[in-house]
Amino acid sequence: MSDEPTSDRNSRKWLNRNVAAMGFTSLFSDASHEMATAILAQFLVIELHGSAEILGLIEGLADFSSSFVKTYSGWLSDKLGRRKLLGTIGYALTGTFISLFAFASNALQVLFYRTVGWMGRGIRESPRDAMLAESVKPENYGHAFGFHRMMDTLGAIIGPSIAFILLPLIGFRNIFLLALVPGVFAVLVFAVFTREKVKPRKTGERRKLTTDIKQLPQGFRPFLLAVGIFGMGNFANTFLVLKASEALAPSLGVIVASSMSALLYVLLNVGAAVFAYVFGALGDRFSKRNLLALGYLIFSAYCAGFVLLPPSIVNYAFLFMLAGVETGAIDSGERSYAADLLGENNRGTGFGVLSTINGIGDFVSSVMAGVLWTLIFPSAAFYYGAVLAAIAAALLTIRKSGKRSKTNGNTGRRERFDLRSIELTNMCALKISD
Repeated sequence: MSDEPTSDRNSRKWLNRNVAAMGFTSLFSDASHEMATAILAQFLVIELHGSAEILGLIEGLADFSSSFVKTYSGWLSDKLGRRKLLGTIGYALTGTFISLFAFASNALQVLFYRTVGWMGRGIRESPRDAMLAESVKPENYGHAFGFHRMMDTLGAIIGPSIAFILLPLIGFRNIFLLALVPGVFAVLVFAVFTREKVKPRKTGERRKLTTDIKQLPQGFRPFLLAVGIFGMGNFANTFLVLKASEALAPSLGVIVASSMSALLYVLLNVGAAVFAYVFGALGDRFSKRNLLALGYLIFSAYCAGFVLLPPSIVNYAFLFMLAGVETGAIDSGERSYAADLLGENNRGTGFGVLSTINGIGDFVSSVMAGVLWTLIFPSAAFYYGAVLAAIAAALLTIRKSGKRSKTNGNTGRRERFDLRSIELTNMCALKISD
């Protein structure tokens, strides 16, 4: 019979109630907003007579507006010692406002609904990521975040699949209304099934946002620099959908090309679902930093592919699959590596700053892509993304793996080494006592 306490054995199980519940929450939420996202570009161009420049402005402003909410909500969850309420509010806002696209009569209304919906995404993201990191041991961060991103992306497969099937039958606006259903399920699952570790506030503690940001680990800052540079080139996947739709329309017709583009988007998310878990699991065994750099290089490669390869369903299927591999690698890699670098006391703040940097990058990249697409030519947007991704990969690669902060953010490998040292010491003490 093992002398190991049951609680110790259970703590090593990474697929626990919280991890599973947050995974299914993200599945439903992504099914909701990706159902809308998959057809948003076509809806904007065909029904509202918009352009790639307007699409870029909408995507960019929505991301930019939500980016600062992410830092504040993460910090607030650290300050209050509670994260679940903020997550529930965020999921509710996203699910509700995305479905309101059905009532939009102009691009300005789409901008408003998208912005409020994405602010809800900003409110929930950092507290949820912190809750997820607190639900598992550091050696299981990769598995937990990989599983979560996999479930998130499975929802992003289900949503566009429904859009692909139903678009010719019920049209754009009814699909937006249908997106409300999985959005409601997301709120219910998160509110009912997740459990948070409530941390009582210290007597007399007065935390300030700016002070807590300054106290983030030193090793976290160069990571944020690489993330920011990549983010400024990592334009929204809706531009891939728009590229495929425009390039295939002359041979397939507008409606069929739009449906095929939605199907290609499904293919992208299939790759993202599979490789989010693959890269997450690999991150628990190998360098998360190097795996993240590989993801950046894959982005650079498929951007070049959209420029160099002739437009065809086969070529675009290959490129969308590559985009899925990159999306999975980035989604799980950034969060699990951040969890390694951050300490328990500043985890929400750190995830919030990371999300804000990503949000600013999304704004810059989407606006730049729209401007380059419209004023120069579509290939210019892909050249722009490829160059910045390569620079970000180089920054990550040249970072020395041993250069980490010695402050409260020093977790991961050092913590595992300390635990093993304690276990070895205990074993020696038992031997001596025998």
